[in-house]
Amino acid sequence: MASCSMASAATGFVVAQNMTSNTTTVKCSMVTFSSKNTKSSRLVVKAADEAAPPAATTEPIKEAAPKPPPIGPKRGAKVRILRKESYWFKGVGSVVTVDQDPKTRYPVVVRFNKVNYANVSTNNYALDEIVEV
Repeated sequence: MASCSMASAATGFVVAQNMTSNTTTVKCSMVTFSSKNTKSSRLVVKAADEAAPPAATTEPIKEAAPKPPPIGPKRGAKVRILRKESYWFKGVGSVVTVDQDPKTRYPVVVRFNKVNYANVSTNNYALDEIVEV
C-alpha cells in the first residue's frame, strides 16, 4: 500500500502577496513547505504587516450628571402602614430597602416584628401607602 506524506505531496506552497478584506489590508510575504528533508518537514511562516487601524475619534468626556434626590424614606426609618387590606394596617414597621426606579409599583420593603398568617414578616408598599413616624 502506498502512503504519501504532506511534506512529499506539497513541495512548495505560496500565498498571494496582497490579500484584501472589507475592513483591513493584510500583506503576507510567503508560506512554504521545506522539501529538503522529508523526515523533519517544517512549516515556515513570515509575519504579516497589517494596515494601521483607523484613528479613534476622541470626544470630550462629559461630566456625570448629578444624582437625583433619593425616593422615599431612608433605610431603618419607622413607618406606619395605610393600606387597609394589609395585615399590618395602622401598624409600625421599619424600612428595609427602597427601590429607586420610578417605574416600580411597590418600591418600599417594610419588616415587622409581628408575622402574619403565612408566617411572613415583610411586605412591599407604595410610597403613598406609608407614612414616616
